[in-house]
Amino acid sequence: MDPVALDVGALHLRPWREDDVDEVLAVQQDEAIRRWSGGVTTRDGAVALLQRLAGQPGRISWAVTDAATGRLLGSVSVHSVNGVQGTAQIGYWVAAAARGRSVAPRAVDAACRWAFATVPLERVELYHAVENTASGRVARKAGFTLEGRLRSSYRYGDGLRHDELLWGRLAGDPAPDLPVPGVPR
Repeated sequence: MDPVALDVGALHLRPWREDDVDEVLAVQQDEAIRRWSGGVTTRDGAVALLQRLAGQPGRISWAVTDAATGRLLGSVSVHSVNGVQGTAQIGYWVAAAARGRSVAPRAVDAACRWAFATVPLERVELYHAVENTASGRVARKAGFTLEGRLRSSYRYGDGLRHDELLWGRLAGDPAPDLPVPGVPR
């Protein structure tokens, strides 16, 4: 299933393109992205990342861009889609310059709403390292409920296994009330 473009106030979620490679490479140099998302350090690595994001079965991915300028702000992906169980996981990263503006929660919420309505899914899970407190804030703001802690469950970009927190959002959960810049409440 291919992603469609989604407009979320000042954000535009669109399918990845080959010409995103240089912006992706630049954004991926950020220390937090490298630690928590693996990051890439070469142009070939950025090309391979885009190929995974754009063409991996069981994954729907979007480039998150500024709706006015088209500048790359981040990425959001619904992945590990299991149609039989009606479940999936969600992952994201945000450029350092775009953090603190609710980019990730709004993109995650939009991707979840789309997936619940289109795939369709009944449950989306979000995992993050316990130490990645920013991802906990994203999960909460995007309407997820904290469900548990998984001990030494995933090896992150720093090469170490970390405990993770598991969050879930169900199709029937109330949608979060996220501020959308430029749109009056």
